[in-house]
Amino acid sequence: MWSTLLIRQILGAVAQFDKVMTVAKLRGARDRKRRKTGLKVEGRKTYAEANPKLVELAHQLSEQRPRLSLREISAALASEGFTTPRGLPYSASAVASMLGR
Repeated sequence: MWSTLLIRQILGAVAQFDKVMTVAKLRGARDRKRRKTGLKVEGRKTYAEANPKLVELAHQLSEQRPRLSLREISAALASEGFTTPRGLPYSASAVASMLGR
């Protein structure tokens, strides 16, 4: 009984140490890549990083007079061939994200 408890405690300590070491290695790798490339390392790519032409066209459309709504900009982007990966027009909230609103 005591030996089982001792073994469990030792295995728990080894597992905790292993987790701490893994986290430290991953953090070091992220920091190295960030220093090397100067770019963001974590998280989803922004629209500007993934497709700069899309964002540029969205900005051009938003500056037109008379001013277009977000849904009208989305429709114009779709007519130019810029759609979501599923082939649908971008939502108004996605267009707002592209424009930084």
